[in-house]
Amino acid sequence: MPDSDTSSSLDNSPFEPRHLPVVAAKPHENGGNWFTRTFRNLFGLKPGSIRADLKDVLDDLSPNESGFSPEESRMLKNILGLRERRVGDVMVPRADIIAVQQDIQIGELVKVFEGAGHSRLVVYGDTLDDPVGMVHIRDLIAFMTMRAAVDPEKNAKRKKPLPAGLDFKTLDLAMPLSSAKIVREILFVPPSARVIDLLERMQAKQIHLALVVDEYGGTDGIVSIEDIVEQIVGEIADEHDEDESADVVRQPNGSYIADARAKIEDVVSIVGHDFDIGDAAEEVDTLGGYLVTRAGRLPLRGELIPGPGLFEFEVLDADPRRVKRVRISRLTERREKPRETPREQAREATRKRAEPDAVLAGHAPPTLDLDEPARPKDDSTSPAGKPRP
Repeated sequence: MPDSDTSSSLDNSPFEPRHLPVVAAKPHENGGNWFTRTFRNLFGLKPGSIRADLKDVLDDLSPNESGFSPEESRMLKNILGLRERRVGDVMVPRADIIAVQQDIQIGELVKVFEGAGHSRLVVYGDTLDDPVGMVHIRDLIAFMTMRAAVDPEKNAKRKKPLPAGLDFKTLDLAMPLSSAKIVREILFVPPSARVIDLLERMQAKQIHLALVVDEYGGTDGIVSIEDIVEQIVGEIADEHDEDESADVVRQPNGSYIADARAKIEDVVSIVGHDFDIGDAAEEVDTLGGYLVTRAGRLPLRGELIPGPGLFEFEVLDADPRRVKRVRISRLTERREKPRETPREQAREATRKRAEPDAVLAGHAPPTLDLDEPARPKDDSTSPAGKPRP
C-alpha cells in the first residue's frame, strides 16, 4: 500500500538535517541594559564601561553641566577611586596606634581612654605583635555600672539613698582588664587588601576595627570604619577633635618647621616646586619616610641630612621608632662637608681624648727597629749619665 511503502521508505532513509529559520533577538545598537543605554544617550557617550564613562563625565564636565553639585561630584570620584585604594594607603601607622596591655588595671584603662580620644583600643599580650582583641568604651562603662549597682531595696532603706543606685566605691579599679571579660574580637587584614573589600567585611561582621598585619604576622597599622568613610566624604571631625596646626610652617628666618608625617605634596605646595624629590616620590608618602630613605636608616635627633637641590634637613625631634619634627632650610650653596651635629662633635672629642698626646701634637710616636740588636747595658754609668763610684 502506498502508505506502508511511504512509511517504510521514510524509516529506511538516512536523517537529513533541515535548516529552519529561528527568531533571533535584535541586538541593541549601544549594548548594555536600559540604564546603561539611557546614561550614554543622555551624555552622548560611546559603548564601553559604564564605570569609565561616569569617570569621564565627572572629569570633563563642570558641576552645572553634569547635573551634580561639587560635593556630589567629589564624593562620586572618591567612590570610583575607592576600588583602587589599598588598606596600606589609609591605615594609621604602627607608631600612632594607642593600645593597652591585656592585664592593665581598670582604673588605668579609664585614664587611657580619657587621653586617647577614641572609643576603641587595641588590646595586646606581651607586645603589639601579639594582639588579643579590642576593648570598647561602651563595654567598659557597662561593666563599671554593673559592678557599682546597688540592690534597689537596700538602697531605698538607706538613710541617704545613693544617686542612680550606684556605689562606685565598691568597684575594684585594680582589677585587670583580662578579668573583666570585655575584650572583643578584632579583624586582621593585610596591607594589600582592597579598602572596599574591608568595608564590606566590617559591615558583615559588625566589627569596626581592623589590625593591619604584614607577611610575618607583625602589626603594621590599624584601620577603623571611620578611616574608610573619610576616603569618600572627607575628613570627619567631631566636637572633641582639636584644631591641628599646619604640618609645615614658615619661620621668620625663611626656614620651615614640618611635622615628619606631612605629605610630600603638602610640603611641595608650601615650600615650592623646586623641592623635588624625584623618583623617591613613588616610594614614600611622607616627609619622614623620605628622610629615612635619604639617610638609609632612622635619623637621630640633631642630625643634618642633605635634601633635594639646595635644601637641607635638621631633625629636631625623634625617638627610636620614628622622626617627629624637621627643620627644612634652603642653603645658598651645597655644603662640601656636612656640618657636624652636637652628638658627632662630642663623639669626636671623646675619640681625641683617648689618643696619645704625640698624635694630638702632630708628631708621630717613636718606632723601634726590631732588626737592630739591642745595645748591652752599660753598668759604668748611672741612670743620670754620671760615672758610678
